[in-house]
Amino acid sequence: MIAPHGGKLVYRIMDSEDVFELERVNIPTDMQTDLRNIGTGVFSPLEGFLCSNETESVLKEGRLPNGVPWTIPIVLPVDNGNAPQEGSDILLNKTAVMNVEEVFSLDKKEAVKSIFGTDSAEHPGVKRFLDLPGTFAGGKITLLKNDREPFHQFNLEPKETRVLFREKKWKTVCGFQTRNPPHTGHENLQKTVLGLVDGIFINPLIGRKKPGDFKDSLILEAYNVLINNYFPKERAVLSILPTEMRYAGPKEAIFHAICRKNFGCTHFIVGRDHAGVGNFYHPEAAIEIFDQYPDMDIQIISIKGDFFFCEKCNQLASDRTCSHGEEYHIKFSGTKIRELLRKKERPPKEIMRPEVFDVLCKEENPFVGG
Repeated sequence: MIAPHGGKLVYRIMDSEDVFELERVNIPTDMQTDLRNIGTGVFSPLEGFLCSNETESVLKEGRLPNGVPWTIPIVLPVDNGNAPQEGSDILLNKTAVMNVEEVFSLDKKEAVKSIFGTDSAEHPGVKRFLDLPGTFAGGKITLLKNDREPFHQFNLEPKETRVLFREKKWKTVCGFQTRNPPHTGHENLQKTVLGLVDGIFINPLIGRKKPGDFKDSLILEAYNVLINNYFPKERAVLSILPTEMRYAGPKEAIFHAICRKNFGCTHFIVGRDHAGVGNFYHPEAAIEIFDQYPDMDIQIISIKGDFFFCEKCNQLASDRTCSHGEEYHIKFSGTKIRELLRKKERPPKEIMRPEVFDVLCKEENPFVGG
């Protein structure tokens, strides 16, 4: 089985001890999920929130100080006027102990340029980062509570998925990142990849997203319905990646691949505008960045081209495989699907399975912040 990123699967969880005399620090829910990701090894080789030298290395080199690829700084913002003392132990949300190794400041304007390739406040990831305090605490953490809610039955840890893949005798596993419910283009891609590997690990990102994205519960239920009705049970596993969506394009594609590598995936799908938003990134930038990281180990399956259903070909096609005019093309347009959902109009069966659409229609408003 593929080695965890950095060579060691981190697992920093202990039974609760008498720690409630420690200074208590509350952190937002989305950072609570990243706290758990550190403790359970999803973010291996990280053992805590980054200190200043690690953060600077990630921002400038796209690697940790020891040279291991890492592109998204996992940092803990703290109150500028009430930062914890260096060398102290603090209690984070009553669920983890953190040894504060360092309290430091960060030039957020320069940081966002490195992470997102822009400092435009129109970018949701940039706006989110710039709204953070300018002071950060770095240091190792240890989880006291391993909370799997709200989707505990789909929230597997890397040590569990690695056992599961071994039990299934999967030597090759392809991870699939998504923040949307599945259309038939996704399904066809996943099944094409199943012709190359032993199993597919469908791993929706569950956490903070921008307004207009689909709600987490519906994404998960839609995939569960799709897998139960249209996938061989022994060839697909559905589990979630609880973290916020950063919309960092190429840098986030590397980050997503690292997380799936830690789960035990040997392959990872990176497609058009992976983790992108608006027009901030070239459609194939997330594919091309992997050329800078030949030491990632996980094999990237890159899907290039603009996909659609061609009525003339009578199959899924792309601008790289189909010679027919646009009058024959049914586009996989997220905007169009959202419009149809708002009107409760069923998309063509070539675009979305009726069972999936039925799930999305269950709520009056299936979108975040709508």
